Amino acid sequence: MEASQLVKAFEQKFGVSAAAVAAMPAGVAVAAEGKAAVAEEKTSFDVVLKDGGANKIQVIKAVRAETNLGLKEAKDLVEGAPKTVKEGVTKDEAEKIRKSLEAAGAKVEIK
Repeated sequence: MEASQLVKAFEQKFGVSAAAVAAMPAGVAVAAEGKAAVAEEKTSFDVVLKDGGANKIQVIKAVRAETNLGLKEAKDLVEGAPKTVKEGVTKDEAEKIRKSLEAAGAKVEIK
């Protein structure tokens, strides 16, 4: 009896119905999720260094500033291009990193 009283109290206090969740057919939920996934825009991006360019010292400095890597790690990343500089960043942050690296002379791609 206590659980049913708790459910009723929630329904009255918050104006919700516990039966509403169970009433939705499973096929409708799957169809709705499929449509949402198609319409969903990509939200996380990877910044890939394609080429370090001729001025590798400036590119290494830019990579260190954007990633907080140490000197050796940043140098290895630039010399080992193509490599991912940062993964799972927002579009704005990816564009900022791309502009910074391209200003230093690197070739960058956002995936």
